[in-house]
Amino acid sequence: MAMRPSLFTRGLSSLSQISDPNSPGGSVSSPAEQRDDAKRNFLKTMRPLPTQHYWNVYFDRAAAKQKTAEDGTQYQAQLEQLGTQIESIQDFWRYNNNTPVDQIKMRESIYLFKSGFKPIWEDRRNITGGSWTFRVQKANGPAFWNYIQALAIGEDLQGALDEGDQICGVGLSVRFNSHLISVWHRDSSKQKSIDGMLECVLKGLPEELSLKPENYFYKKHADHAGFKAPPELQAVLDSQTAREKVAASKAAAAAAAAAAAAAHKEEASQQGSAPEIVEVPPSGER
Repeated sequence: MAMRPSLFTRGLSSLSQISDPNSPGGSVSSPAEQRDDAKRNFLKTMRPLPTQHYWNVYFDRAAAKQKTAEDGTQYQAQLEQLGTQIESIQDFWRYNNNTPVDQIKMRESIYLFKSGFKPIWEDRRNITGGSWTFRVQKANGPAFWNYIQALAIGEDLQGALDEGDQICGVGLSVRFNSHLISVWHRDSSKQKSIDGMLECVLKGLPEELSLKPENYFYKKHADHAGFKAPPELQAVLDSQTAREKVAASKAAAAAAAAAAAAAHKEEASQQGSAPEIVEVPPSGER
């Protein structure tokens, strides 16, 4: 049987020490101040709470998209990674509390992505994916962004996906009168993932952040006007398109079969409930 680990108490001995008014520089603290100091010191000594995945923060300046080369090289060069890798809940809040979203300029974007993924449509790990985009009023943008980031860090979005799919990350882009907040995943062929992500976002959304259906939409990366697949990855897209056609054909056949079965059942029901017609001979023939 595994032994219960001992409590992590390093550095907590100082919490019981009360300032001596007679010592040099000493001062008398009120009980409330002592409690606040103890709480702050305790939080400093807590072990970091690790996130399930490592995350990186990227910043995309407006100039990056204006100078994009045909092969996407210039775009990637302009994408800037901010700070160090996020490995714990404390790391996340440290980054989040020191990143003023309301100061991001027009056409600029910020992304929180899993380590190994980059916020680029044509990236090898994103190319067959897509994203939900939510158009949010600027006044609600920071709160909505915090909500979406928490769903990502807490693995709620990942839990909403179909088997074999992955959340890549989330992003915020500034437009004239709104923030476009997006959720990216790897496999746009999985309808269960698409439906699951939307349900995950909407079911816990606070009432003050609620959106009308016309303010959110889903789109494959490959369907964007600026998308240009690298030649070496075109076969990957072609393979996905072929799979989607087969799946669509099977779904159409299943729907047709279900409709035919329903029609046959309805016809049989009507025939079974029709009243029996009895011919009555004329009175002279009785």
